Amino acid sequence: MAKKISGAEYQLAKIFSSEFDYVIPSYQRPYAWTVDQTSELFDDLYDFYRTELDEEYFLGSIVLIKEEGIPYSQVIDGQQRLTTLTILLAAMTHLFSDEMKSDFNNYIREPGRVSQGLKPKPRLALRDLDRDFFAKYVQGLLFDELFAFDSTSLGNESQRNIQTNSRYLLEKLKEVFDGDNSKLVDFGIFVVQRCSLVAVSTSTQHSAFRIFSVMNSRGLDLQPTDILKAEVIGQLGKDKQAEYNERWEDMEVELGRSGFNDLFSYVRMIYAKEKAKRALLEEFKSQVISKISTPVALIEDVLEPYADALAIVKHANYEASSNAQDVNSYLKWLNRIDNSDWIPPAILFLAKHKQEPDYVLWFFHRLERLAACMHVCARNINERIERYSRLINGLDKPHSMKSPVAEVELSDAEKMAMFQALNGSVYELTARRRNYIILRLDAFMSDGAAVYDPSVLTIEHVLPQTVNSESEWSKIWPIEEQRLVWTHRIANLVPLNFRRNVSASNYDFERKKIAYFGGKKQVSSYVLTTQVLNTPAWTVEYVEKRRLELMSVFADKWNLTI
Repeated sequence: MAKKISGAEYQLAKIFSSEFDYVIPSYQRPYAWTVDQTSELFDDLYDFYRTELDEEYFLGSIVLIKEEGIPYSQVIDGQQRLTTLTILLAAMTHLFSDEMKSDFNNYIREPGRVSQGLKPKPRLALRDLDRDFFAKYVQGLLFDELFAFDSTSLGNESQRNIQTNSRYLLEKLKEVFDGDNSKLVDFGIFVVQRCSLVAVSTSTQHSAFRIFSVMNSRGLDLQPTDILKAEVIGQLGKDKQAEYNERWEDMEVELGRSGFNDLFSYVRMIYAKEKAKRALLEEFKSQVISKISTPVALIEDVLEPYADALAIVKHANYEASSNAQDVNSYLKWLNRIDNSDWIPPAILFLAKHKQEPDYVLWFFHRLERLAACMHVCARNINERIERYSRLINGLDKPHSMKSPVAEVELSDAEKMAMFQALNGSVYELTARRRNYIILRLDAFMSDGAAVYDPSVLTIEHVLPQTVNSESEWSKIWPIEEQRLVWTHRIANLVPLNFRRNVSASNYDFERKKIAYFGGKKQVSSYVLTTQVLNTPAWTVEYVEKRRLELMSVFADKWNLTI
């Protein structure tokens, strides 16, 4: 049977009425709007109020889990706006007097009606950690007491945002209306009668999240991790919920909201060892949670160790008494790869062997080579997932520095494919792939001492792509077939760290070195380019010799010999 979905546009007078009893579920993120978003909302409202005398202002949409005819409404999307609008209504109510104060207070709090079974209560209940604070100081109109708090003494960032936005809106109302109560009343009437929201309601959580996922709203995205948090923390006893809620949020702060959501995808891969076939929420429950004995074990033994490892991997900040610098260098190169499929085996290894710096160095040296091989050889996602699954399976077996994990090593076929790709027309690869190859080679030749900024990188040809028949190049390279063979190969390419001058690309070799490759200071920060600057002639024989030298560097540093 299809789940009924209803949606309608309501004036704020109806949105903040006894027809809706809003509750922010515990899995929702905290109230996060700052003065930036709050000021934008107020300015939009006030400008519309001043310039559009008869039109209605549309505030967007909210998504609710709500049974038809029953006020109780779980807010899936829209809590940031509902909270900020409540603050605005409370600030206006605070400034009103007599009948208007009593009238507007009804938009903030349900006054209760015994005959209808309605009890006095706030119309909006924030998540548990902020509910009482918001009800007392904002919905209770105790702004003077709220502003008296030192912001550093408040319990969390959400409460500090509530204080800051309340102060901003109250001061803004005083500033723009300058004590003119009649104009403030007129603005208040505009807000509740001419401003509207679309409320989309459905009775099931699944349907509500499906609606939310396809709607473009002004709220902050709800992630699958928010749902998992509610379920996991909800299974704990009341005496443990506060502690583990804080530990959960500490991980989210450390990794960032997007990174924290990625963590769950990586953990799912570690457990499932295959490409995801269904939504993350569903797969994490079936592939991970079902295999963990308790919620405490999930947080302490799985999420926290992997979150710590992920932070190290993404920030390249491994710490140890030895090898840390070299390990972090490999991590930086791994983070230049055009996919993150290497991360699950990386965090699986690091979570278990972080305290073994020699083994950590050995492993990441080989993992970077494996990831580079698939990057250079343009392996598709299915090929990558299958290859990393083999590695994860290997990591699940006993291994140590004395008997290291074999699955991270390249096979002879992989070495051959990688060598052939590096020895081919590198320039014709995608920009991400060719840039990685050139910069990695340059780093190998500088013993890792160079620092690169890929945002200003261009890859240029020494022998031009187009040779004018009257140029010196046509005399040095008279055979077109030879030019076609060598133009796009590694030996003929150099990295530059400034915008290219198209007209200079066809200069003769000596002029090109001076006017182009050397830059304004006639030096280069790249070893590869410096070598070209020190080369007297760019002949077929020299380029072939250079190819052999460069390929031997790859073969040595990445151990591509068979």
